Amino acid sequence: MNTRSNLARGYTFALISAVFLSTTAIFIRHLTLTYDLPAIILAFWRDLFVFLTLLLILVLGRRSLLRVDRTQLRYLMLYGLVLSLFNALWTLSVSLNGAAVATVLAYCSAGFTALLGWWLLKERLGWGKLLAVGLSLAGCVLVSGALDPAAWRLNLPGITTGILSGLGYAVYTLMGRSASQRGLNPWTTLLYTFGCAAVFLLVFNLLSGGHLPGAAIHAEDLLWLGKAWAGWGILVLLAAGPTLAGFGLYNVSLTHLPSSVANLVVTLEPAFTAAFAYYLLGETLTWIQAAGSLLILGGVIFLRFYEGWSAGAERSGAEPAAL
Repeated sequence: MNTRSNLARGYTFALISAVFLSTTAIFIRHLTLTYDLPAIILAFWRDLFVFLTLLLILVLGRRSLLRVDRTQLRYLMLYGLVLSLFNALWTLSVSLNGAAVATVLAYCSAGFTALLGWWLLKERLGWGKLLAVGLSLAGCVLVSGALDPAAWRLNLPGITTGILSGLGYAVYTLMGRSASQRGLNPWTTLLYTFGCAAVFLLVFNLLSGGHLPGAAIHAEDLLWLGKAWAGWGILVLLAAGPTLAGFGLYNVSLTHLPSSVANLVVTLEPAFTAAFAYYLLGETLTWIQAAGSLLILGGVIFLRFYEGWSAGAERSGAEPAAL
């Protein structure tokens, strides 16, 4: 498959992934506001329902994808631990910051991913990618309100949690790219990582003793929703719909794109989330935050043209400048 076709496929999967993922914060925000569902308990059930849904789909349709080489199990367990930490931080960030701002803060991962991908996976870090990262990070700063010192004084835990979720997203992305390089099918990877993440999140809930924010204090707290069947339905829908499709397609995009490029494309998610949050939750963005969203969008559009030019330059033998 030629490079341009690979890029087109990768961008398409990453873009569709961003649309699906942009709705997850809306579901999470609704569950935390309506049912006061603690973040780590929510993250556990979300990951468990993703695992069970995908397991059922593969058992019925693609049993061959259930098999994995034993030599890869340790890697997948580590990947699951990273996912559990990212999901816990992300869910807590949504409860502290709101859907729109939490989503944007998570995408400080763009800078982390570009630098770590260059360092660990030997991915090219040309001037165009650096410019796209800069635009994305500038947009994240504007949307999060991080330029206002009062934001740090009034919501330091929320902003810190959001930035840490971005670091977790970056590591998750790098491991997804590494998994594709190991020859692991993206849906097999998704099954095992979400299964392992659910186990780790269960341990976090049962052993935290109330010391971990958003975790269960007592074992019975895991059934927080009780007989609130509508809440359970929304939780299942969150897992079986946008989470499964969003993360699955993101993993597929990582088989076609470098980790930093895939992560930058999905930074379009905040713009989609902001629109959904406005219509469904009544959350609004200031003109500064809207300008930040446009910076992120501009960075992604520029990156697409830059990557296409780079692919053409490589075929003609004129390698673009890179670090």
